[in-house]
This record gives sequence, structure tokens and C-alpha cells, in this order.
Amino acid sequence: MTPQLRRTKIIATLGPATDPPEMLQRILAEGVDVVRLNFSHGQPEDHRLRADAVRTAAAALGREVAILGDLQGPKIRVERFADGAVHLDPGDSFTLDCRPDAPAGDRHRVGVGYHDLWRDVRVGDVLLLDDGLLAFEVAAVADQQIQCRVTVGGRLSDRKGINRMGGGLSVAALSDKDRADIRLAASIGVDFLAVSFVKNASDMVQARDLLRAAGGAAALVAKIERTEAIGVLDEIIEASEVVMVARGDLGVEIGDAELPGLQKKIIRETLERNRIVITATQMMQSMVESPIPTRAEVLDVANAVIDGTDTVMLSQETAAGRHPDKAVAAMRRVCLGAERQFEPQEDFAPRAALIERTDQAIALAAMVLAGRVGPRAIVALTESGETARWLSRHRSSVPIFALSRHAAARRRMLLYRDVHPIDFDPHDVGPVQAARAAVQHLFGLGLLAEGDRVILTTGDHTGQLGGTNTLKLLRVGPAGLAEGLGDL
Repeated sequence: MTPQLRRTKIIATLGPATDPPEMLQRILAEGVDVVRLNFSHGQPEDHRLRADAVRTAAAALGREVAILGDLQGPKIRVERFADGAVHLDPGDSFTLDCRPDAPAGDRHRVGVGYHDLWRDVRVGDVLLLDDGLLAFEVAAVADQQIQCRVTVGGRLSDRKGINRMGGGLSVAALSDKDRADIRLAASIGVDFLAVSFVKNASDMVQARDLLRAAGGAAALVAKIERTEAIGVLDEIIEASEVVMVARGDLGVEIGDAELPGLQKKIIRETLERNRIVITATQMMQSMVESPIPTRAEVLDVANAVIDGTDTVMLSQETAAGRHPDKAVAAMRRVCLGAERQFEPQEDFAPRAALIERTDQAIALAAMVLAGRVGPRAIVALTESGETARWLSRHRSSVPIFALSRHAAARRRMLLYRDVHPIDFDPHDVGPVQAARAAVQHLFGLGLLAEGDRVILTTGDHTGQLGGTNTLKLLRVGPAGLAEGLGDL
């Protein structure tokens, strides 16, 4: 009996709660595929130590785990208060001081880290602070200061974020800190690099150029959290390998009522353009304190999975929560339950119109065949992982075992829905011998059983990048020997 495999991937954010080695091992054992280093918090040495600890823990478990570095981006924040947090009531006057020499804050004013904020706002604008928990209406702008009237009050403490309702702030996507953190990410060797507050495709191009100049080879993740990004979403997707629905700041800027529909739109358009999509932010927020999620959180995660997201992400739940391992376990259970509601794709005509490469055509043919013959699995012999990515873009009930000899390619495939990367080196053997060895390897791992039918994709020349051009239908015979039913 072959094991049940989870199709949707899980990212967990590292932080103080996961630093104890036993907790780190537990979250990996519960099913984390990718860990996130949040460069908004901590020092460079903290991130290096956590990356090293992940690699050590993964090796001890006999697993591969990828690392995602997440740039802070130009999040606009208030500065610090002289005597700690203040409480503001509706109707209060409060000033945001954009001068570089602004004094420490009090109940009447506080400095702002983005000194040009006063140039971007107008009387009547609504500024949302602390992820929308407080709201200020701009009453006047003068002398680099923004005089506001509190419309939604509450507690305001050091370094809380500021958004303008409707977006439109001119701050650049990459700060000086981000540039330093890109160099840090390259030196750590992260597999993915997330760019925060992306406004356009040029932001992604700039980040990629800086990363490559620093010697990094990570895939780039565009975080969609600005209103401006929505109008050029297609261009941003094309300029990225991965897209993240970053629902926190995005929801603040566009409003909660618009967020569910926009999340579905981003997932749909990302998949249509053959990119990878992550859904993130407060997916199981109650588990920061509680050992079990709410029903609303379960439905939130399940809906993202049913919509086709490749990956779901835990943030504060694992970085600072009381139950990081339970949060991962709950996420895994919900993903498995939701995946049983998947309906295989039947109409492949829209995909066929987008074929530009041989490996794309082979991937589409494999999925069409899978829908007709019901194989146990699709087996992709791949160098770079590209064939596995094309396969994963089609909604199917069949798991994809992607066999590669390159560790970097296997880690990158850890974000691909339905794809299970496996270490396998067919170097210096012909395609027939490689196919037989691959089936026997999966049989030995308990992933295939005698009598299973599998679809195998490979190339005429093993070890060649982008060379997938062959499709085979095979049956697993005694002792895992592949019995060929011919090339297609």
C-alpha cells in the first residue's frame, strides 16, 4: 500500500519559537517543506544560524528543506515613543512628524521613518496604522508634518506600519537595508528570495540583478501587497518565478471586502501564466496562542487549496507562537482534507494554446494520458525541474515524482504543487536504463507497488538541461522491474 501524499506545500517562518533544536525538528517532521527567514526581524547572524540549524535538522531527518529569505521592503513605520505605547481616542489630534530630527513620540505626535510621506498625502486621505487597527484622517500638511484626526482609536506602539487607503505612496521597492539583505541572502544560499511591496516588473528585475551580482541563484518571489501592483499584475507575474498573495498590507490598502476576490484572481492568473503561487498571512493566526485553529481559519486554508494555490504559509504562528508544531500539523491536516475536493482538469485546450517548448508539450501530453489511463504516478526525470513545473500547472489527481541529481533543483521543486522531488542520478546511462532504474528506485522507497502503472517523462540524452522529449507508459513488475508498454 503506497502512502498518502500531500499535494500542497507548507512554508513555516522561523523565529524565537522555533529556535530550540527539538522544536525545529518537530516542525520539519510535521511536514514543513520550506522555511522562511524574515529579514524584517533579527540580525544577519541570527539568520545564518537559523539556516545552518535547518540544514542540520533536515539532514538528521533524511529530508530536504528549502530556505526562503524575505526582504523587509520599504514598509513605512512610525518611530519610537519616549515612554512606551500611547492610547488614542476617536476625535484626538495627532501629528506624524516626517522631519529627520523628529523627537521621540508622545500622546500628541510621533516621528515617521519615511521622511517624504508628507509629500504623498493630501487633506482628506485616510492613513491606516498597525495593519488597519487605527485610522487617521489627514487634516493638514505643513512643515514636513502631517496633522491628523483620529477616526479609529486604539493602542499605538513603536515601529507600527502605516498604509494609505487606496495605496499610492511613492517609496521605492528596495531600501538600503534590502540591498544589504540581498547580499546576505546570497551568502546564506537561500533557494527563494521574496521581494516586498512590489509595484511593477522593474522592481523584480532590479532585485534579480542585485542578487545575481552578489552570486545568488535563488528564484524570486513577488509579494503582492500594494494597490499599484494590481494594475500591472500580469507584468509582475511574468517577471517572477513565484508570486505571493501577501494579504496583510494588501488587505489594509484595498479593504477587507475586496480581498477574497482579489486572492482568487491572483491565484488564477499566476497559475495561468505557469508560475508558482503562495497564499500567506494570518492563515491560522489564532494558533499563536491556541493549540487548535478556528473553523474560519480551517475554511480559509481549505479554500486557498481548492483554488489551486501551490503553497500555504505560516508566519507568526510558528515564529512566535506557543504551538509551532501543532500549527504545522493542523495546516497539514487541512491541506490533505481540502485536496480530496480537487477536481481533475478536463479541458486542456487553453493550455495547449500556450505551448512554446517541447517539454511543455510532453507535460501536457502526460496529463491528458493520465486522465485516460489512471496511473499511480507520473515520474519525471529532470535536470532543472522545469518539466516538473510544467506538469504541476495542470490540475490532476496523480502525484508527480520528480527525480533529479541536483540538490538545488530538488529544493526549488519543494514549492511546486503535486511534485515530490527525489534524489536520483542517472548520469552516464542511456534513457532506457535510466527509466528502469528510476522505477526500481521508487519501488524501493515504497512509493510504487507491483502492478502500478506509471507515466514516465525523460529525454533522449540523460543529464541534458531542457531535453525532455519522451513519454513512456510503464507497468511495475516483480521486484520493481519496469515492464514497457511502449513509447508514445
